[in-house]
Amino acid sequence: MPLFKKNPFGHNLFIKKWLIRILALISHRRYKGFNTLEIEGADILRSLPDTNVLFVSNHQTYFADVVAMFHVFNASLSGRDNNIRNIGYIWKPKLNMYYVAAAETMKKSLLTKILAYAGSISVERTWRAEGKEVNRQVKMSDISNIGKALDDGWVITFPQGTTTPWKPLRKGTAHIIKKYKPIVVPVVIDGFRRSFDKKGLRVKKKGILQSMVVKAPLEIDYENESFEAIIEKLEYAIEQHPSFLKVISAKDLAALEEENKQRKWRV
Repeated sequence: MPLFKKNPFGHNLFIKKWLIRILALISHRRYKGFNTLEIEGADILRSLPDTNVLFVSNHQTYFADVVAMFHVFNASLSGRDNNIRNIGYIWKPKLNMYYVAAAETMKKSLLTKILAYAGSISVERTWRAEGKEVNRQVKMSDISNIGKALDDGWVITFPQGTTTPWKPLRKGTAHIIKKYKPIVVPVVIDGFRRSFDKKGLRVKKKGILQSMVVKAPLEIDYENESFEAIIEKLEYAIEQHPSFLKVISAKDLAALEEENKQRKWRV
């Protein structure tokens, strides 16, 4: 790799590679040591093209979710079969991998700025800013930046825009799907909310069984499906459709959460 080669956002790829390596070394024990991460879908990841892939996931912490995905995606692409053992997979990370994040979050500290350089596409939230409810127009530059990232590689997005479960998905994701026609891959995660604090930077509890399931790409009629139909399809795929709450009562859900707190490492 040329020393000064840059990606479409002007980030030096040599610097980005070393940031990803260092962050991976620091974070690896959070998923393989302090806690145990169970993975499904490595074969699906290896079957995907190098560009124009949109991963759509539920969201549990600000940063631990996406860091785990960087581990899992790179491990899978290097030949690991649903595991992140032997961190040597991070020596040659996939550099054209990005994730969508709130601009105000990525500007808050030196650490978030480093995380942003490693692959963030920073967008302005249209519904919330500095802890207050707002109502503003989507910035077209944000949409075009996501398109630019899709043209260059893989993009991870959390369409609920919040770590609170069962919240409705933002329609902007459907607009992006209809406009850029990416391969859409659902990801369902669990255990991160119990493992980490809300930001995903501090280990809150050890011995938690975490999980990440990468599902087969969705079949989407980009031309004829409505925005609402696509959103509903995504909600079912990432298991955040309101109907899931009807299957498990609030009382049983609370009991399950309490039981999950007691889960120990599974060898």
